[in-house]
Amino acid sequence: QVQLVESGGGLDQAGDSLRLSCQLSGRTFSNYAMGWFRQAPGKEREFVAAITWNGGNTIYADSVKGRFTISRDNAKNTVYLQIYSLKPEDTAVYYCAASPTYVIPTKTEKVDYWGQGTQVTVSS
Repeated sequence: QVQLVESGGGLDQAGDSLRLSCQLSGRTFSNYAMGWFRQAPGKEREFVAAITWNGGNTIYADSVKGRFTISRDNAKNTVYLQIYSLKPEDTAVYYCAASPTYVIPTKTEKVDYWGQGTQVTVSS
């Protein structure tokens, strides 16, 4: 069974940078495309970024392009989300997501496995 464990969330100030990590266990990490979603209070879960199984391609939501960078280290079974220039509107629970190799997790219905989420709170 796949398990995803996120870390790196917390309370930060606007303008700071933050890196989230998500480690997969239970299956071969390189068999999965990975993604990040976020859910703000009172809003639906939304796509943030995704990366193919080998890291060769990345996709971003328009709202985060230029500030967020997704990457992965297959040797460490870990996917990362680097966030630059944090904004209060980035406040949300961030979820790691895994999909089968050739399914890019850009929509919730494409996700096979979810992490438990990590809270990011940005103060102005």
